[in-house]
Amino acid sequence: MTDAPRLRAPRSVDELFLYRLMRLTSTARPLVVRLCEREFGITRREWSVLGLLAQHNGLSPSALAERALLDRARASRVIGSLVAKGLVRREPLPGNRREVRLSLTDSGQACHQVLLPQVGAINRELLSVLDEAELNAFDAALQRLTAQAARMVQQVDRP
Repeated sequence: MTDAPRLRAPRSVDELFLYRLMRLTSTARPLVVRLCEREFGITRREWSVLGLLAQHNGLSPSALAERALLDRARASRVIGSLVAKGLVRREPLPGNRREVRLSLTDSGQACHQVLLPQVGAINRELLSVLDEAELNAFDAALQRLTAQAARMVQQVDRP
């Protein structure tokens, strides 16, 4: 018997889709956390912010918070920690010194270049239990589920 009927009509917390996703994330997260802490003494949130800045250099703190799915206070703490560790720098905008853009330092770039392939290897090993067709279907399903979640949030947020 597949899990599909339980996913559509859960009868317990263990059968809730979001709970099962959280369990997957919670089970696999320590692999990345240990790697980040051991290699560079950074947290998984700090790793996420480094990855985003490597991909989108020059983000404002508020844009970074939005992309990282962090509230502004938590994003500010992560940014402050990365600045203190010498991995991120704040650069004031010319003509408006109150606004800053964030970028990786050389050390931050080096950290990202070392960690990304290692985290990628964890990702590949985790997904290795899926064949190519399952992986393609899973990727498509994640895209549709993310779009559906965004629509649902928009409906709730409408006045």
